[in-house]
Amino acid sequence: MPIQTSCSDDGRTLTIRVDGRFDFSTHQAFRDAYEQGGDSVNLYVVDMTDTTYLDSSALGMLLLLRDYAGGDAARIRIENCNSDVRRILAISNFEQLFAIH
Repeated sequence: MPIQTSCSDDGRTLTIRVDGRFDFSTHQAFRDAYEQGGDSVNLYVVDMTDTTYLDSSALGMLLLLRDYAGGDAARIRIENCNSDVRRILAISNFEQLFAIH
């Protein structure tokens, strides 16, 4: 399964793991993943350890997550990006919108 989620014991941190290609084919699964967290989540972690590809629709999905999580007040970390994914995020100036680790 390309999208997997886990929630912290206190329910405040939702981790969304994207495996393989992060593109339009994962749109519904990604949306379902962040919406399942509910109102108690105040930190979203997008784990890209095994993400091999990222396209413009994935960038749009990250922006939708940001809007869902509160816009400018959203707490979202993007973690474990490979060099290609990190380069795409940098070119798109996503470092201004997200904490990228």
